[in-house]
Amino acid sequence: MTTTSRLLNLLSLLQTRRDWPGSLLASRLDISDRTVRRDIDRLREMGYSIHATMGPDGGYRLDAGSELPPLLFDDDQTVAVAIALQAAPGIGGGIEEAAIRALGTIRQVMPSRLRRRLDALEVTAVGRPGDAALADVSLDVLVTLANSIRDREVLRFDYDARGADDGQQQTLTARRVEPHHLVMSHGRWYLVAWDLDHDDWRLYSVDRLHPRVPAGPRYTPRAVPGGSVDEFVSARFKGSDINEWPCRGTVIVELPARDVLPFAGDGTVVALGEHRCSLEAGSWSWGALAASYGRFEVPMQVVGPAELATAFATLAQRYAATGATDHGS
Repeated sequence: MTTTSRLLNLLSLLQTRRDWPGSLLASRLDISDRTVRRDIDRLREMGYSIHATMGPDGGYRLDAGSELPPLLFDDDQTVAVAIALQAAPGIGGGIEEAAIRALGTIRQVMPSRLRRRLDALEVTAVGRPGDAALADVSLDVLVTLANSIRDREVLRFDYDARGADDGQQQTLTARRVEPHHLVMSHGRWYLVAWDLDHDDWRLYSVDRLHPRVPAGPRYTPRAVPGGSVDEFVSARFKGSDINEWPCRGTVIVELPARDVLPFAGDGTVVALGEHRCSLEAGSWSWGALAASYGRFEVPMQVVGPAELATAFATLAQRYAATGATDHGS
């Protein structure tokens, strides 16, 4: 083994656990204790902070240093980092350019087997900046879905329509789909696909999806409703077939525009003076829209339409009845 190969193997071992007895490192690398000590010194000279531990099995620990030295990743770690960098534009925070440059750096040195896996994982981030993919999804599942999308093969899987979030017993149904795209939105991974059994476009939570093998026959891709994956997913989250809220209305809020803007979401705020503003917003129902305005807890006036005013009146009656209920113990 060359010195360079030996140093890389040593570094790889040091990254896998907190403490390594020197004798165990020597045994794993098939070298002497003296060579281990020399190689540790070489790594220190390269910028790695390696602490010598005391005791009968005195050894070594890789600690955080003052600078970031070169890192070693296994295959899954490399693909995972690359996926996160692809999704960075949807996170916001001004890191988009740096993420793209980092992705290019990683991809340039990737072996072809990993580059093929990465190229299959074309990720779209849908939603407001700051949304993050939090659901626990297996990397193997993501790669399986990405490969089906890339190869244009019918995907078969078992799907839990309820999901563990509902606290219900898992109920799996068999699905056959033409997978179109992987997206991240509202903290979850989703698969956009044409459902062959329902003849309709569907949005599936990837954490509820269990792929089957082998894959089905090849298919010819269809056009996604709305003209883009972003438009389609945004519309589905609004309970509509198009990327517009089915119910939209406007109220005048007795608050300065600067106090309303942080809570306006995708609504439109117009200042009407120093202490008043109008807010046009949307929701999936008139009742939900009226209730959303209630979060400001100040006097307001409905500009229109009449359905919104009626929803406010209905909510007022419902809340009054609830408040009048006897809550005595």
